[in-house]
Amino acid sequence: MPLLDDINSPEDLKRLPRSELHNLAHEIRQLIVDVVSRTGGHLASNLGVVELTIALHYVFDVPKDKIVWDVGHQAYTHKILTGRKDRFHTLRQYGGISGFPRISESTSDAFSTGHSGTSISAGLGITCAKDLKKQRDKVICVIGDGSMTAGLAYEGLNHAGDLDKDLIVILNDNELSISPNVGALSSLLSRTFSSRYLQDWRKEIGELLRSLPKIGNDAYYLAKRAEESFKALVTPGMLFESFNFSYFGPIKGHRLDQLIDILINIKDQNDPVLLHVATTKGKGYPPAENNPVYFHGVGCFEVKTGNNVNGSCDVSYTQIFGETMIELAGENEKIVAVTAAMPEGTGLAPFSKQYPDRFFDVGIAEPHGVTFAGGMASEGLLPVVAIYSTFLQRAYDQILHDICLESLHVVFAVDRGGIVGEDGPTHHGLFDLAYLRSLPNMVVMAPKNGRELKKMLRLAVLHNGPVAVRYPRGGAPVIMGIDPASSSDDPVLMGKSEVLMNGDDLVIFAIGHSVLESFLAAQKLAGEENIHATVVNCRFVKPLDKERILSLVRKIPRVITVEEGVLSGGFGSAVIECLADANVVDYKIKRIGIPDTFVEHGEKSVLRAKYGLDADGIYTIAKQLVVDG
Repeated sequence: MPLLDDINSPEDLKRLPRSELHNLAHEIRQLIVDVVSRTGGHLASNLGVVELTIALHYVFDVPKDKIVWDVGHQAYTHKILTGRKDRFHTLRQYGGISGFPRISESTSDAFSTGHSGTSISAGLGITCAKDLKKQRDKVICVIGDGSMTAGLAYEGLNHAGDLDKDLIVILNDNELSISPNVGALSSLLSRTFSSRYLQDWRKEIGELLRSLPKIGNDAYYLAKRAEESFKALVTPGMLFESFNFSYFGPIKGHRLDQLIDILINIKDQNDPVLLHVATTKGKGYPPAENNPVYFHGVGCFEVKTGNNVNGSCDVSYTQIFGETMIELAGENEKIVAVTAAMPEGTGLAPFSKQYPDRFFDVGIAEPHGVTFAGGMASEGLLPVVAIYSTFLQRAYDQILHDICLESLHVVFAVDRGGIVGEDGPTHHGLFDLAYLRSLPNMVVMAPKNGRELKKMLRLAVLHNGPVAVRYPRGGAPVIMGIDPASSSDDPVLMGKSEVLMNGDDLVIFAIGHSVLESFLAAQKLAGEENIHATVVNCRFVKPLDKERILSLVRKIPRVITVEEGVLSGGFGSAVIECLADANVVDYKIKRIGIPDTFVEHGEKSVLRAKYGLDADGIYTIAKQLVVDG
């Protein structure tokens, strides 16, 4: 009988002998591969931490002890071992379990995560809270080497070392290549140095040296430097020692006996500890081991081959952006590209190969990336900053003060705007239209399709000031049956919209992806209800085409605005402000968008239908608006 059948909690895991844990790891990997092949998800990162997760739950007492997973895209084994095995097949599906840790989902999830670099800060906060409550439970932060490029991680390390709190940080390093000899030696030393008797002896010697008259402090620091110099010969831990962390490692992260032994040792320490663990992304599934970048976040695939099974032939907005960037860079040598650890995800990988000297990957450091781009712009270069909408939120202050204040010419390619699907509330790009349009000097536009994205990028390069071009995840639609003039090669003009369909019963103002759904809804209204709508592709949230909006609303006083973003302060709010400023009061308006809530995970089509953002939802609301008069 499979071992996993009897594992429904960490207590069940602890009853297994160590000799069975390797087989359990194999079963967990099989389950993860099977489920993710059908649901999509973060595969390679999760396969890499199976043994580490088993060891953590074998040694510590969750949920009493707290494990904080940085980003959270490596927590699948954690979910399986903490009572969610029977629901694991619902991973990332609407109504199912989240792909990330969620406090609201399980008491075993210490902190809700989804963005990089937060674990140490959150873990330290939990530790301090437990101290104030006189609780002595352990707090363990698991952070990947990629997340260690985030400045927030070092802010957390610095504060933790300064407070000298009982905090364990585990650096999951899946990029490190350790030679067998160095790996074996560092593992031996780490297990030896971390033993309780040696740590106690180390403290006693330190106190003894400090107590020596006159020379005590000098002797102590000389001994400490000697120890650090020796460790520096065989480990890369000096950086963490400088933050006042006791460093152990690197040790190999797929040796369960060694992992368990060292975790038992460091569990007894009461000072800041950093354990460096080297793992292999995609471990145990050859396609993921061979292509960990592709299998980091993957759609449905065939288990036997690893091949994608979606079969989509649509050209994505991301691909169009990447191709256009190469074209523009060939025409303008001042153009440079900046991204935050996402060259593949943003479509800039081909650009980086063709123009390596003009491509800058700043790591998971969005605030730095934006200010870095501002510095280049101040010297006359033209930086294009490609960052997912949800991650650009992390750099709001830098966009405001370092770009917009002096109206520097920086172009923001805001990928994954709107509903993104199964990754859920931490990844939907629903706030960008609202937070960007409030910034002085900023231009905010969103294309209806891929062809318009290319035109907007050309306009953004020509405009002398900050520009944000916001586009969704996935394929770029072809809108058929519209006014041929709107599909011409005419350029997009600053602040100018286009009319896709004419009608006298109501007017629909739409932006971005919502243009297609609004157009389809209008076709259905005309065909089934004899209701004729004027459909406007507004293109710009800022500057609005106020002239067209005012002229249409004065003529057609039934108005709908449609946006795949939050209603508070968004595109619809901008339209209402425009009408109010012009003292237009004789009209009825219905705004369609995201209400004051966080949108859950699920397929994009399901979520759009729930919030009335698909053609059927727009059709229903438009019909009711006309019927109500």
